[in-house]
Amino acid sequence: MPATVTPEQARAALDHKGVSIAEFSRKHGLNKNLVSDLLNGRIKGRRGEAHRAAVLLGIKDGVIAQ
Repeated sequence: MPATVTPEQARAALDHKGVSIAEFSRKHGLNKNLVSDLLNGRIKGRRGEAHRAAVLLGIKDGVIAQ
């Protein structure tokens, strides 16, 4: 099971890959403001799209239901 990362580490990983928040959001069909809120620690990503985004970013360990 992969270890989770902090929002700061997730943002640094996107920067390291040269991927913007908007590009990551488009690729995964997410709202860019929601992704930004997760990376800035304003929301936790407990349910719905926020949960899915947190799991994709590696901030949260979880399952994405299809």
